[in-house]
Amino acid sequence: MGELRPLAEDLNDDCRQFAQALRTLFAGLEVSVRRYAARHYRDAGTVSRYLSGVRVPPWKFVADLFADLATDHGAPATPLTVDRVGELHRRAVRATIRPAHGVEILRRQLSEADRESRRATEREDRLGGALLDRQHRIADLEVRLDVLETRWAAERPRHEPLMTEPDSAEDLRAERQRLKDQVKTLEADLEEARLRVMLAESRCDVLERQLALVDEPLTALPPDGDDSGAAAVAVAPGRTPARILAVDDQRPNLLALGAVLAGLGHEVVTADSGEAALKVLLDSTGFAVILLDVQMPDMDGYETAIHIKRRARTRNIPIIFLTAMDRDPSHMFRGYTAGAVDYLVKPYDPWIIRAKVEAFVQLYLEARGTR
Repeated sequence: MGELRPLAEDLNDDCRQFAQALRTLFAGLEVSVRRYAARHYRDAGTVSRYLSGVRVPPWKFVADLFADLATDHGAPATPLTVDRVGELHRRAVRATIRPAHGVEILRRQLSEADRESRRATEREDRLGGALLDRQHRIADLEVRLDVLETRWAAERPRHEPLMTEPDSAEDLRAERQRLKDQVKTLEADLEEARLRVMLAESRCDVLERQLALVDEPLTALPPDGDDSGAAAVAVAPGRTPARILAVDDQRPNLLALGAVLAGLGHEVVTADSGEAALKVLLDSTGFAVILLDVQMPDMDGYETAIHIKRRARTRNIPIIFLTAMDRDPSHMFRGYTAGAVDYLVKPYDPWIIRAKVEAFVQLYLEARGTR
């Protein structure tokens, strides 16, 4: 694992050119693959696959490589070199998009959403039954209390000096209060269950649309030489462009998103913080979808989403959360309740992002009567 493996034999031209550029950069470090992997706490096999072209690494790996070269040689790479490698990386990413893999992931997500919908529906039914039971029992106690209080009121004038309220009435009131407390809890749980059903059903609808899109060609990729990254790209003839907002505090992640979305033919606007995203949304309009990183300093993705949903002019823009956190259901549910329509865990498949973004773009254009 110490030496470089040969380039893979079945690479396409874009992946081969990028892998060769990556190997040239790596050779400048004069270090073994295993040692370099240990330096960055990476798996040596993964690094070897990056350098042999079998896998296209995330841009962060390339950025780390440039940073290490700058440290070793005492000078950073020229902007021209960085731009050139960045363009090769974008081409390699686009060349390795795998629709079949995307279909598999989308189907699995649809299955999970359907399963969550059925679980939430069953819970909603159970909670509804329990709530109805408590309400009937409270109504029965109210009748019994009315009977006791009527009898007590009739007997009190004749036995005023000795008359006290029956102990059974106090017991019934205590039982009624206990049931009322249970009703409050059940109503809150039922509301959450209904929200989960609604969110899961909404996800199913969107995922079905995304799966349908996989069977259609999205758009042609931009012509070679377009290294605009996160800027606007040429739109295919007859296609209405839309605006997409990408929010992440890590510039390499924004560059990678720009490269992945470049082929869709829409304008990608970037923001490096929650505050910057809110300013963009305040100054500009017409965004079809927002890609929002969760883990950001100062204002995280959840808080940013809440602010977006509070504003009348932005509350209807769909938000897709992008996060490196695990798929803990509590994290995902928090994202959905904050206003997200989808939740992707890094590392994510470029094809999946393209399909999801295009689905929401189509919904946006359909709502405005343009395609």
